Amino acid sequence: MQEILASEPHRIVRIGDVEIVLLGTAHVSPTSVRAVEALLETEAFDGVAVELCESRQRMMLDPDAMSRLDLFSVIRQGQVSMVAASLALGAYQMRLAEQYGIEPGAELRAAMDGALARGVPLTLIDRDIGLTLRRTYAAVPWWRRMELVTGLLASVLTREKIGEEEIEQLKQGDVLESSFNEFAEQSASVYRPVIAERDRYMAAQLRRLAQARDGGRVLAVVGAGHLAGIEKHLADTDSPMSAIGELEQIPPRPRWPKVLPWVIVAVILVGFAVGFARSPDIGMQMIVDWVVINGGLAALGGIIALGHPLTILAAALGAPLTSLNPTIGIGFVAAAVEIWLRKPQVGDFATLRRDVMQWKGWWQNRVSRVLLVFLLTTLGSAIGTYVGGAKVFGHLF
Repeated sequence: MQEILASEPHRIVRIGDVEIVLLGTAHVSPTSVRAVEALLETEAFDGVAVELCESRQRMMLDPDAMSRLDLFSVIRQGQVSMVAASLALGAYQMRLAEQYGIEPGAELRAAMDGALARGVPLTLIDRDIGLTLRRTYAAVPWWRRMELVTGLLASVLTREKIGEEEIEQLKQGDVLESSFNEFAEQSASVYRPVIAERDRYMAAQLRRLAQARDGGRVLAVVGAGHLAGIEKHLADTDSPMSAIGELEQIPPRPRWPKVLPWVIVAVILVGFAVGFARSPDIGMQMIVDWVVINGGLAALGGIIALGHPLTILAAALGAPLTSLNPTIGIGFVAAAVEIWLRKPQVGDFATLRRDVMQWKGWWQNRVSRVLLVFLLTTLGSAIGTYVGGAKVFGHLF
C-alpha cells in the first residue's frame, strides 16, 4: 500500500479500532483512477467511502435523468434556478470529457465499482449538492446573489475551450468548487458552505462510520483540496450526528422577502389612489406608465429568450397584473404558455445535455428555452416593478 500511496496525497487516521485511509484525488486525473483501482485490487478494505451525495451519485450513474424532467413541476416548485445550474455544470463536465478525454469524478466511479465488485459496503459522505447551494445562497448578502448565480453560469459556459489553469484548479477540487473558486477566494461567506462546511460534514460522516464498526479499514476517496480539512475535523470530539444535523439544516428564510412584495403592492396601489384623487388624468398616466414599463420589460425578457410571439404577448399583458399579486409570478405564466405553444418533444429531452454545452443551444432546445423564458420574464418584471413604481410616484412629486 505504501508504494501506491507514495506518489498520492493521503492521510492514515485511526478512530478507535478503525483505520481510515484518506486518499486525496484529482477529480480529472487518470493517475488518481489508477491509484484507487490499485488500492482496491491489492489491499483488503472493510468499507469504501466516497465524496459524493445521493444527488451527485444519481447524476453520475444516470446522466440522462434530465431527459425525464417534468417542466411544470420544476417551475411550480421553484426549482428552475437549480435545474439551470445543474445543466450548466453538466455541460461543463461534458466539455471536459470531449476536450481532454477526462471524465470528472472517474476515480469516484472506480471506487464505487470496486466496492460493488468486492461486496464491500459503500458510504456516500458528502452533503447534498442542493443543500450546499442553498446554504451558499443564504450565506451571501442579497445584493451579491445575482452576481453569484450569473458568475456560476458564466464560469462554466463562457468559454468553449477549457484552459490548463482551470484543469489545475480542478485537480484540487470538484466542478462545483472550481466554479465558485473566484467567489470563495474573495468571500468567507462562500468559502464556508462550499468548502469548510463540507470538510467538517465528511469528517463527521467518517466518524459516524467508524463508531458503527468494531474495527477494520476504510478507504475514503476525497478531493485533494479537502484532505487537510477532513483530517483536522476527524479529531473533533462532538457527536458526529449532532454535527451532521447542524450542517444539514436548511437556513431559515428571513421574513422580509415574503413581506416586501405585499408592501410594494400596497404602496403602488396607494400611489394610484392618490393620483386619481388629484386628477383622473394623472391617475390614467400612472397606470399607462406602469403597464408599459412593467409589461414592456417582461416582454423584453421573453424576446431575449426567443419565446413564441404569443408568449411575449402574454408576458406583456400579464406582468402588470401579476406584479400586483405576489402569489403568482409572470415567469410561471409565460413558461406555461411557451410549453403549451411549443411543447418540448422527446428529441429535445434526449439532446438536452449536449445542446446546453454551448450558449446558443440554450435557445435552440425547447426544454432549456422554457427555463430561459421563466428566468428572463421574471427578471424583466422584477426590474419593471421597481422602475415602474418609481415612475408612478414621480407623478406625485
